[in-house]
Amino acid sequence: MPLTRDFKDTIKARAEHDPAFRLGLFEEAVGSFLDGDVDTGKILLRDYVNATIGFERLGADLHKSPKSLMRMLSPGGNPRADNLLAIVAHLKNRDGFDLRAVPSGPTEEAAAPPP
Repeated sequence: MPLTRDFKDTIKARAEHDPAFRLGLFEEAVGSFLDGDVDTGKILLRDYVNATIGFERLGADLHKSPKSLMRMLSPGGNPRADNLLAIVAHLKNRDGFDLRAVPSGPTEEAAAPPP
């Protein structure tokens, strides 16, 4: 089911006024990619781009066609890893986010009994 204009406008307005929401949307997109859910990651990243920088500006910054970027992040899109990571890196740097990998639970070393 396609999103309504009201829903898209609501996301954009919230992203403009709520830095925590903006960060949460970006983290969810990247987290989806890292969890192997590429389809959800593309949808969330597309929503993030639409709500923040826009595809015209992103295309200019990355020297890529905005339409090509939109296709990459569409449900049927199949972006190459280098293009996808370039988008994520650009948005991360542009918006001042710091993403880090942290253990989600005890690691093998932490779970091992001392010698």
